Amino acid sequence: MKIAVMSDSTAYITPEDREKYRIHMVPLSVTFQDDSYREELDITTEEFYQKLADYKELPRTSQPSVGEVTKKLEELAEDYDAVISIHLSSGISGTYQTMVSAGEMVEGIDVYAYDSEISCMVQGFYALEAAAMAQDGKPVNAILARMDEMKKTVRAYFMVDDLTNLQRGGRLSNAQAILGSLLQIKPILHFENKLIVPFEKIRTKKKAISRILGLLEEEVAAGKNLRVVFIHGNDLPYAEKLKTDFKEKHPEIETSISYFGPVIGTHLGQGAIGVAWYEK
Repeated sequence: MKIAVMSDSTAYITPEDREKYRIHMVPLSVTFQDDSYREELDITTEEFYQKLADYKELPRTSQPSVGEVTKKLEELAEDYDAVISIHLSSGISGTYQTMVSAGEMVEGIDVYAYDSEISCMVQGFYALEAAAMAQDGKPVNAILARMDEMKKTVRAYFMVDDLTNLQRGGRLSNAQAILGSLLQIKPILHFENKLIVPFEKIRTKKKAISRILGLLEEEVAAGKNLRVVFIHGNDLPYAEKLKTDFKEKHPEIETSISYFGPVIGTHLGQGAIGVAWYEK
């Protein structure tokens, strides 16, 4: 059986890795006023953050339509027998359900939609593992089982530097945003039951990052063989410093840097920082 691996654009897998591992992608979109852009295709992350800074209203985000997904699956059906398609959490987007619906409509290919229950590069880790296994000739059930195993060890924490976008998007009240800004509160967020929820509220960015890194160090101290990613919202130098400092202490641990692209960046805003990992 020839198996394709696909993800949506919010996995933020680099074009180089998508090509190397033959990972297919369906894009989500952001819309500024009447102009809609497919992330990773029509707008770069740098262009997005520039527009976000200049734009008075929060852009809208949207999932791919059933028609778009169906067309992509029909294209894959010409060359593949099955596709494993990994998507951002069904608790924050309908993309996963759209793939389920489209999979029932397309003939000639078996569609296995997978809810990562998370997003960004952690979602990308699932796709990379699945693609590597598919290239090694592993069957669908083995790939799905491995992703379920990964899910038990995945941890991801995000710090929002500016509460404005969460407030504008209706995820934080005006009073909370004003109070948080006055007190320099930097909420640490994580995924729980498929939703983004507060983990802790910390005073100052430095303390929030220290708390997240402390959680990572606890896992390292337990002797786990981890793969770690530092994720940034248009602040590459800061993410590079976090990675360098961590790598100096733990050179044996695989680390990388990724980013919050347009769709996720719409809600987290500029300056957000995330640290995530799973057990290899």
